[in-house]
Amino acid sequence: MTTAAEVARGVSRLLIQEGFSPILEFSLANGRRLDVAALGADGTVAGVEVKVAIPDLKGDAKWPDYLEFCELFYFAIPPEFPDELVPRETGLIVADRYGGAIVRAAPASVLHPSRRKAVTLRFARAAAERLALTLELATEPRRVLGAIAE
Repeated sequence: MTTAAEVARGVSRLLIQEGFSPILEFSLANGRRLDVAALGADGTVAGVEVKVAIPDLKGDAKWPDYLEFCELFYFAIPPEFPDELVPRETGLIVADRYGGAIVRAAPASVLHPSRRKAVTLRFARAAAERLALTLELATEPRRVLGAIAE
């Protein structure tokens, strides 16, 4: 069985091939968290929600809350997942740990310029902070892990 982490890895690889820069677990201003968020070279904001279990998809009533923060929204599922269960009004990516494919294009929406700016700034800050933490972990893991544990 394919895990959510493996699907997210394949989605990230696909998005990079498509000209997007992805990050995982991106928190939105409304308190929701996208499994994968990505910025295109032109500033397009894409969001991806990963589903690997049928009950998780069927019980997910929160996905419409993501739409006001994305210009493109996809569900991503592993190859063995029944794609007919994925809402038709969203894009669809099928992925595994090695990569993925866009099976159904996401309908494009338009973000208000102020919303786009806010999402882009939040994305940039999250990515920069994660890079800084990664660099700190690489050079001083004991200090960083000790500070996190406190």
